[in-house]
Amino acid sequence: METAGGAPGRGAGGAAGERWVPGPAGAGSHIAWKPCEDDVSAECGALSVPVDWGDPDGVRFDLQLARRRATGPGARVGSMVFGPGGPGDSGVNRIVGKGGMSRFSDNLRSRFDIVSFDPRGVGLSNPIRCSQELLDRRPSPVMKSRAEFDATAEYNRELREDCRKNTENGLFDHVDTLSMVKDLDAVRAALGEKSLTFHGSSYGTLLGEQYAEEYPKRVRALVLEAVVDHSLGVREFLSTQAATLQDSFDEFVAWCERTKSCALYGSDVRAYWGDLLDRAERGELSDNGTVLPPFDLNVMVMKRLYDPAWARLGDYLRGLKESRPGAIQASGTTEDGPELALGTNPFEIFCQDWSLPVRGYQGYAHELRRISRIAPDMKYPRALMSVSACLGAPEPDNPQHRLKVRTSRPVLLTNSVHDPASGYNWATHVAEQLGSSAVLHTYEGWGHGTYNSSPCAQMVIDAYLISLKVPPRGAGCPPVMPTG
Repeated sequence: METAGGAPGRGAGGAAGERWVPGPAGAGSHIAWKPCEDDVSAECGALSVPVDWGDPDGVRFDLQLARRRATGPGARVGSMVFGPGGPGDSGVNRIVGKGGMSRFSDNLRSRFDIVSFDPRGVGLSNPIRCSQELLDRRPSPVMKSRAEFDATAEYNRELREDCRKNTENGLFDHVDTLSMVKDLDAVRAALGEKSLTFHGSSYGTLLGEQYAEEYPKRVRALVLEAVVDHSLGVREFLSTQAATLQDSFDEFVAWCERTKSCALYGSDVRAYWGDLLDRAERGELSDNGTVLPPFDLNVMVMKRLYDPAWARLGDYLRGLKESRPGAIQASGTTEDGPELALGTNPFEIFCQDWSLPVRGYQGYAHELRRISRIAPDMKYPRALMSVSACLGAPEPDNPQHRLKVRTSRPVLLTNSVHDPASGYNWATHVAEQLGSSAVLHTYEGWGHGTYNSSPCAQMVIDAYLISLKVPPRGAGCPPVMPTG
């Protein structure tokens, strides 16, 4: 916990008199908390950290944070840090504003100060900035010719140079997750916590995994929800992403075929979907008057499988069927004024964490064909953006590798069996890498994440974070049928 003025005191899980563990060398040690401008019920603050942790005395920037104090001070355990997903999600927005704290149970809020942050390069934390006009010209991730492949590589080179020039403090080349691990440990130290209590979701699980790898003795409790597997090469990355998205779509189709409230009930759902996809391929599908390419169509469906919002997905697909080609307008145009000349591009974080090379256009085309066999309905998964947007990028400082973690307390992994983005196959593979240092708890249902999908899973996670109660190996929670 933090005593007055931010000085280190007794940390969560520690005993009075235990030695406080400082953060990485060169980290700012103080967070000056004050009421947030847009929400005085929350506190906002900043922590000065180095742009390059290899040069701790060099240029610095402010990592922006927000927190809400424990609502039951007498039962307070300490501070819990939430790691946002994305990459590119704002942790500050998880704390500040109406509905921001809806992700956390009343029980958890009563026992912890809930803290989160905008990761470096994201939101208010020295965001990666690029020319909006250039961002608006981003080519499709689905490349159909060698010319398009070469043009994408050239575009990426131009975009990297532009973003590097427009991002302040030289941060552009230092937004990998391993740098964020150092930031996270600096946050832990500034909060006065001897050891870290952390809950990471989706891409935030990579931050938790690598923190445990770097600082295994500084982990009090660590939850990885909707697990990212950072050990996969390009072939395995694409195939696992395609398979898990296809699985979630299969679950939607099965529900729609047996549920009268589905807008597509009584029709051949796969044939219906195939017709939409064919229209998108021909450039004849629109969404609110804007061209909807096949990749964008797949991503829109994927997002509605997150909740999972099956009923809304059925309504959405029915509405697309009724769209008229005459209403289509060209997409990608903008009327933004000069004040919006710069846009943000947090996806660069991904390109500094992953090496996903393909052997020229022929290698890429081979992967497209392979994906279409794995996922015949969802043959344009969002993972294609990961390959195309990082095409030609330099070798990352934080490339994939098998985890080597030996924490004194088990890490809790939690995953839905039917997750459209972080597949259950990722969770089992990460659990295998962590071995005795981890326990995988399974939610037998659907959606991206477990904490807000299953009251049962929420109780298990809360008990672990609050009381360090680890569920039995092989334990799980029954599915909760989506209602909307």
